[in-house]
Amino acid sequence: MILTSLIDNARLKNRTDLAVERGLSIHASTMGKSILFDAGSSEAFCDNANLLNIDISHVDAAVISHRHHDHCNGVTHFLDRNSRAQVYFRECEETNYVFKTFGFKSNVGIDKQLLVKGMNRLTFVNQMVEISPSIFIITDISNKFAKPEGNKYLFTESDGNCIPDSFDHELLLVVKESDGLIVFTGCAHSGVLNMIDTAIKHFPDIRIKAVVGGFHLVGLPLFNSIGGTKKQIEQVGEAILDFPIDKLYTGHCTGMKAYQILKGVLGDRLEYFATGHSITI
Repeated sequence: MILTSLIDNARLKNRTDLAVERGLSIHASTMGKSILFDAGSSEAFCDNANLLNIDISHVDAAVISHRHHDHCNGVTHFLDRNSRAQVYFRECEETNYVFKTFGFKSNVGIDKQLLVKGMNRLTFVNQMVEISPSIFIITDISNKFAKPEGNKYLFTESDGNCIPDSFDHELLLVVKESDGLIVFTGCAHSGVLNMIDTAIKHFPDIRIKAVVGGFHLVGLPLFNSIGGTKKQIEQVGEAILDFPIDKLYTGHCTGMKAYQILKGVLGDRLEYFATGHSITI
């Protein structure tokens, strides 16, 4: 598999031509298929793809991890540039998604016009499905481990009533190659440990070559604070060490402070996956 970070909060130092935004979009080339995982919040991932020699019009399928704007609103531009691929979302009730703290509230959800524009191109899943040979979307995510502390600022809102987001709109993408799994986490609001645990339950005794995506260990993004304590984040890293994982590539909502804490635990097994970074797994 060849993985390329099309959009992240940061970029490679030598690629000042690439745009950045607080969002996530990853391209995967595997087993003859071109897969888009998440689409950022704007057209920037498409423009970066051109500069990285990735043809968005040839993408075979797009998978959207959850309904926050920084992962899905770029889909409207994907639909303009690609006329054939289905775009997969997890099926859930329609609601509004908000960030709320200290009396401040902002909309962080999907642009609902996108759901209308893409009506004939969107597929909604509510169970594990194999969208292409050995490429799986999983919706029954484990609840064995604690969810990220940063989730406490995220809510759903209907008829003016806010309740904590249950993240029933989040999914997991797993690619099963001949020599192991690649697990894509999106923001891992359900908890990166739960997502890894889910992949292992569905594919026991198979090596995990890589876990890719954000881990949502940030607290308040504006201040790049950590979600929880340093010890809690170290414990996440220590738990990861117990799993059969070769490498982890992360960025976006992991947060730079939390990333450095994890790096202290995981060492070379962990890499920051900045915009423009391309790897072969």
